[in-house]
Amino acid sequence: MLFVSGCVHECRGCYNKSTWRLDSGKPFTPQDEDKIIADLQDELIPRQGLTLSGGDPLHPQNLSAVRHLLERVQAECPGKNVWMWTGYKLDELTADQQQVVELINVLVDGKFVQELKDPALIWRGSSNQVIHYLR
Repeated sequence: MLFVSGCVHECRGCYNKSTWRLDSGKPFTPQDEDKIIADLQDELIPRQGLTLSGGDPLHPQNLSAVRHLLERVQAECPGKNVWMWTGYKLDELTADQQQVVELINVLVDGKFVQELKDPALIWRGSSNQVIHYLR
């Protein structure tokens, strides 16, 4: 799982407020990216894929690094699933955000809405969020 920094949504009740600021956490380095690829390729500890959350992986300042990582996952780790959580809605994405989403398998979209929180939901925190099985 990779948590990225930066989120413009700032949802009330967010479980990960510490990732809202773009400068939270530590910089994502090429060594971090290499480690993720190596972990996905490790046959001793089989992993189904990669999860991206945050903050927001589709925050404009995250797009380049996330796209590069996902291109490597697709090229170097065939058959691995990629799930992503974002506060943006699928039908409102920019062209750059859409390019990133084209590289994933499942997108859970929509802001977390405290009033719609439902602990019985699978893979999402509030009932307005939608799970999109893309490929």
